Amino acid sequence: MPAVDDEEANLRVGPPADHAAGLEAVRLSLANAVSKMGVKKTARNLSVLNQHDGVDCMSCAWPDPAGRRHTAEFCENGAKAVSWEGQRDTVGPLFFAEHSIADLAGRTDHWLEKQGRLIHPMIRRDGGTHYEPISWAEAFEVIGSHLNELDSPDEAAFYTSGRASNEAAFLYQLLARAYGTNNLPDCSNMCHESTGTALMRTIGIGKGSVTLDDLHQADLIVVSGQNPGTNHPRMLTALEIAKRDGAKILAINPLPEAGLIRFDNPQRPRGLAGRGTPLADRLLRIRSNGDLALWQAIGHLLLRRGVADKEFIDTSTVGFDEWSAHVAEIDRAQVLAATGLTWDEIEAAADMLAGAERIVHCWAMGITQHRNAVATIKEFVNVALLQGMIGKPGAGLCPVRGHSNVQGDRSMGIWEKPSTLFLDRLRDEFGFEPPRAHGHDAVDTVRAFRDGTAKVFIALGGNFVGAMSDTEVTAASMRNAALTVQVSTKLNRSHVEAGRTALILPTLGRTEQDLTGGRVQRITVEDSMSAVHASRGRSEPVGPLLRSEIDIVCGIAAAALGDRYDIPWGGFAADYEEIRERIGRVVPGCDDYAAKIRGGGFTMPHPPRDSRTFPTIEGKAVFTVSPLEVMTVPEGRLVLQTLRSHDQFNTTIYGLDDRYRGITSGRRVVFISAADLAELGFTDGDLVDLVSEWSDGVERRAERFRLVEYDTPKGCVAAYYPETNPLVPLDSQAEESGTPTSKWVQVRLERPTRAADGPAPL
Repeated sequence: MPAVDDEEANLRVGPPADHAAGLEAVRLSLANAVSKMGVKKTARNLSVLNQHDGVDCMSCAWPDPAGRRHTAEFCENGAKAVSWEGQRDTVGPLFFAEHSIADLAGRTDHWLEKQGRLIHPMIRRDGGTHYEPISWAEAFEVIGSHLNELDSPDEAAFYTSGRASNEAAFLYQLLARAYGTNNLPDCSNMCHESTGTALMRTIGIGKGSVTLDDLHQADLIVVSGQNPGTNHPRMLTALEIAKRDGAKILAINPLPEAGLIRFDNPQRPRGLAGRGTPLADRLLRIRSNGDLALWQAIGHLLLRRGVADKEFIDTSTVGFDEWSAHVAEIDRAQVLAATGLTWDEIEAAADMLAGAERIVHCWAMGITQHRNAVATIKEFVNVALLQGMIGKPGAGLCPVRGHSNVQGDRSMGIWEKPSTLFLDRLRDEFGFEPPRAHGHDAVDTVRAFRDGTAKVFIALGGNFVGAMSDTEVTAASMRNAALTVQVSTKLNRSHVEAGRTALILPTLGRTEQDLTGGRVQRITVEDSMSAVHASRGRSEPVGPLLRSEIDIVCGIAAAALGDRYDIPWGGFAADYEEIRERIGRVVPGCDDYAAKIRGGGFTMPHPPRDSRTFPTIEGKAVFTVSPLEVMTVPEGRLVLQTLRSHDQFNTTIYGLDDRYRGITSGRRVVFISAADLAELGFTDGDLVDLVSEWSDGVERRAERFRLVEYDTPKGCVAAYYPETNPLVPLDSQAEESGTPTSKWVQVRLERPTRAADGPAPL
């Protein structure tokens, strides 16, 4: 079990910030970049970040402005991501000779990743204690041999991180399906699967319906379960533009977040001087999981105010009568118990919606990772349909993705439940019959390796063990694999909780020049608003043995499939333009893909946005009815939500500070209200163990966290992941989507069971 990096001794707690960005963000970004990459590389990488024909930032999926762009078209976290990838320190055979896998397993995630870039293919052979160097040819041979020895293709799983390019993702799903399985779990399963499930049912397409211009033109922007200051900082610029043009912002979140209090835009003199733009006009400090009740109450109040767009409802929707009858009978006491709000607060929020003509509804993982997440998102849709806020300028639905190309991966076919249309086109293009049975999502993948029904796990990027719920179960399931393969840039938890035979295949970063096939190559990505564009790295690769993700996928495919189906894997690796030509013939909405990319990119079609047409079964947008369930916990228990610090991106921990929440040099903290401290008999600064409670009776414990008094609703606490991922039961999933319920975990607090110098927790 990993150590805690002396956090208990070094941790300091101060007041939370009342603004985001500003001069301090500029100073820290540049200092961090120069310390890791040097002056020359810093200038080269940051100058092309998010620019036309530049490098697409890997830190989130926020869209780029269409026209002229600022010289510094990136945020603090984008600069951190580039610095993390461009780090000069390297991890090669000498490092692995010095550090056994047991030694690495005892290190923190922060320590593992900060060691540097992986530069050599490595293997832990069955029974080995260390990783050893291996040639690329032998590595591919090992993978091909394991895959071809399986009794069924469904004994393999092909996991994908949202960092993969469209080209790599397209070839990866082609590899899996040509091999014979739809076991294509991905990071969407852990974050926005609830969004896709809800939107597919209600509007017929699992993506948001807005463009960046719509946010600029809105007169009300609702931000639910989202912390843009840390997780999507460039969104703050769009909010600022809307505010300057008179828009109002309604924020709904258990914790007040600095980025929605005030934005000190470092691209403007006013922001650098500390006189930024106040953003949220109203903050509803809602109890965790109160959103479904809130939006049913708002729908109820809007109906009473008579703001329905009757023409749109009559011509473009079905199900209105059933839904309106349902919300007409809401139980006010249930709503207040679920939300923790007053009725006056809910009335005031409804008034904001009733008085707006152009409304954008934004949300992120604070909404998607609940048991009733799909129902909650359907309620967002209900209210948007009621007011006719889909398919009009300045209005629509805006799920904000946290990973740079997670939406593009899904467009390219990374999904365990592919559509018939996609599979038919794949068959017609490549001449084989792809499997039709649904495959494993992320949670089912863990179950399969736990139960021994899966044996080979291949990961195109990411940190599956660190990102998944129920960390101990996930780690044990991966150790149960015959082979695990990690295509990676940095060392992480998934390399040390690995199969009996384990491979690490080092890949190029997005900022590095790709000369695969002896030519300058570029890749493409899709952002949160369906815009597709190219990305091209400029920096020299950190090591001579690095290969592109595309080249690695093609190498695996050639070893596993040979010349089966006459798919030209070698040709794809030599010229990515050939992949784009095939994407154009297979992927719906990507006609003439290669030509459009050469022309600067394009926006994927979206019928609800473009023409107010809805490709649902009914041929119209669908109002849905969801029962209101108030989720409660027994006396003495709390609801835990897991969240990011400002010094991390997903499971990647850049540092141990969270200056927006007043935390320095530590991560093992629990944000808790003064009322809960008093009621439970603790004081600010006490150390506790977090113990989650679930119906299976298994005790899940995360040890030695410091209590930090914070402005959070009574009964609701928050702490950082991945440290708290062990507390999320594997079987605690969102209904319909299967997403882990990382924002609603029932816990109790106990005095520490381990001394400070005892064995450390994960």
